[in-house]
Amino acid sequence: MERHELIYDWNRLGAPERAAVGAELDDETLRDGIQSASISDPPVEDKIELLHLMVKLGIQSADIGLPGAGPQALAAVIALAKEIADKRLPLYPNCAARTVIADIAPVVEASQAAGIPIEASVFIGSSPIRKYVENWELDFMVRKVEEAVKFGVSHNLPVMFVTEDTTRADPESLRALYKTAIDCGAHRICLADTVGYATPEGTRNLMRWARDLVAETGVDVKIDWHGHNDRGLALINALVAIDEGVNRVHACGLGVGERCGNVAMEVLLVNMRMLGLIENDLSSLREYCELVSRACGAPVAYNHPVIGADAFRTSTGVHAAAVMKAMKIGDAWLADRIYSSVPAGWVGRHQEIEVGPMSGASNVVHWLETHGYAADPDVVETILEAAKRSRRLLAEHEIRGILQGCAK
Repeated sequence: MERHELIYDWNRLGAPERAAVGAELDDETLRDGIQSASISDPPVEDKIELLHLMVKLGIQSADIGLPGAGPQALAAVIALAKEIADKRLPLYPNCAARTVIADIAPVVEASQAAGIPIEASVFIGSSPIRKYVENWELDFMVRKVEEAVKFGVSHNLPVMFVTEDTTRADPESLRALYKTAIDCGAHRICLADTVGYATPEGTRNLMRWARDLVAETGVDVKIDWHGHNDRGLALINALVAIDEGVNRVHACGLGVGERCGNVAMEVLLVNMRMLGLIENDLSSLREYCELVSRACGAPVAYNHPVIGADAFRTSTGVHAAAVMKAMKIGDAWLADRIYSSVPAGWVGRHQEIEVGPMSGASNVVHWLETHGYAADPDVVETILEAAKRSRRLLAEHEIRGILQGCAK
């Protein structure tokens, strides 16, 4: 059979026609990611290394910080912007800022220091609940947006206007804020699911409304999607936004970020490739995630998709036997997909077969052969009996201990 005949894809049946072939990616790890209460702000050296890994993964832009937060934040932003400029990295930098001139001025300073444009992502809360708590009137908000966007544009900054809590905001307020920003020179608007409130249907509705609004203006304005994971819907919402023609999606390594985090960049990249939206080389994805984990102090769960320790690891006899049958006929493509939807080889990994209480003889044979031992039937049986008595996987030193006992 042809390879395309080996997997029937129900995902394609009735799938909505995509308004775009794909979307660009904006890495928010170094801004929204490090705003998590449990995350450490990485040293600049690690941040610079992360920029280079973003480039390897084909990520187009990165939020390099919030320079208005203080001198340390500004110094880090300048260092990162200079790295992008000096090494000519194909990475478009942006910085977050409130709709306050005191926040935007440091972005201007960083841009001038590095000698490259830095997009100012200016934001203001937009939902009724936020307006109520802040005691804001819409007229006041419109004036703040006008002042902020005009200031950024007048200082030669590309400006993206972000409405915080967009997914709980009324269309009349959003229309007033977005049209003001666009009239004042903003070249992007960002729909922010700040508290992870949106469902896929809500994302679709909002995206269609935003596209219609932009079309009404007659201006070439791009749309971004920024989603959080409070309801566990960040990934599917990002994919729906892409279906609906969003120009750029924000994500963070390991999904770090405020509260329950953001869309996980590594999982988004893999899904976009599986959907045929990108052809990026993802072989450095594990290195990227390991750096985020180490530098930010973010542990990786054993069952985390794609890069968790167990993502491509099995000890179950039926699973292992199927993988081994594919390996024995020399078909690496088949072995990487028989019990995996995501091919391990895409992300620089391989299928791992362990020995434990749910294992069969095939597991033991594979372990012995891949570790340079002959698969003697008596030895296989002895190891398998030990595995069946265990309540967990046998560690390598335990199997080697059994082998030493058999050799005596």
